Amino acid sequence: MTGLDELPIRDDLRGLSPYGAPQLDVPVRLNTNENSYPVPEPVVEAIGKAVAAELRDLNRYPDRDALALRADLAGYLGHGLTAEGVWAANGSNEVQQQLLQVFGGPGRSALGFTPAYSMHPLLALGTGTRWEPARRGADFGLTAQEAVSQVRQHRPDVVFLCSPNNPTGTALDPAVIAAVLDVAPGMVVVDEAYAEFARPGTVSALAVLAGHPRLVVTRTMSKAFGFAGGRLGYLAADPAVVAAVQLVRLPYHLSALTQAAARAALAHRDALLGTVAAIMEQRDRIVTELRHRGLRVADSDANFVLYEVGGDQSVAWRALLAHGVLVRDVGLPGWLRVTAGTPAETDAFLAAVDRMLSEAAA
Repeated sequence: MTGLDELPIRDDLRGLSPYGAPQLDVPVRLNTNENSYPVPEPVVEAIGKAVAAELRDLNRYPDRDALALRADLAGYLGHGLTAEGVWAANGSNEVQQQLLQVFGGPGRSALGFTPAYSMHPLLALGTGTRWEPARRGADFGLTAQEAVSQVRQHRPDVVFLCSPNNPTGTALDPAVIAAVLDVAPGMVVVDEAYAEFARPGTVSALAVLAGHPRLVVTRTMSKAFGFAGGRLGYLAADPAVVAAVQLVRLPYHLSALTQAAARAALAHRDALLGTVAAIMEQRDRIVTELRHRGLRVADSDANFVLYEVGGDQSVAWRALLAHGVLVRDVGLPGWLRVTAGTPAETDAFLAAVDRMLSEAAA
């Protein structure tokens, strides 16, 4: 069998591993920030009917531009958006890849403030875009002054800002986004994959889209909508940005089935988003309980919590796994990330933490 080292792959891909989290069969899986609640039965039926209606015409290509879906997404987002200012693809990863294909590429650079979403540098690599890893503060925060200084230093063609940030969970101060927009020489992409879980008073970058033609806000239906298996991400931006992205999109990149399922989900968004408050409650419970146990915890506006384990995070990860709980080792020394799920899942996670702490103290 031929190995990778025997194939003429690009030199900059040699030695790398594919992105992904462990998919292990354990009682409690809290490592990929999925929505733990299943799709409600009435919504299952509605999606099933919508998909079934497309089956007879699967011999035909789908709507290449997904105009009806984009109109529905614009209606959900509000802020005066129309279909012309929204674009959809197979997850927000593909949306961001398309943005880098258009605005990045060979001879251009992208910058992100780490620790942040680990897929961004991989997308840059895949599109031939030079990656500039800027830094957050020791507390994982990012001030406007720090952000501006690093953008001015590197002058990237694309700046990625995550709000709420993954893996730390905290949303950005709107002043940071405003300051970066003032100095960035190229595009500013605000990744808002977890925006629906933000604490009250958190301002979305959608509020400042008007008047900023180089600002892009990306979202996903994977988290709050519980639509991870449907693979639907999207962006909101000036219509000129949407037109530019269409220069690189693959023909018919969204199947008719995906479009139909996503539209049915959006039509029943109240039912799907009904779990958001329950998840936020468990997130806040995890933050409070871990702090009561003396652990350092990052403030979270997402559906996950980053916490310090007080030692080697890989050892702590394996200890939790031994107790039937799978969390995420994001490669941040001394820290682990846990998804907020159902009350029963939180119970199991906290019980595993208590057993682990007791074992460490013995």
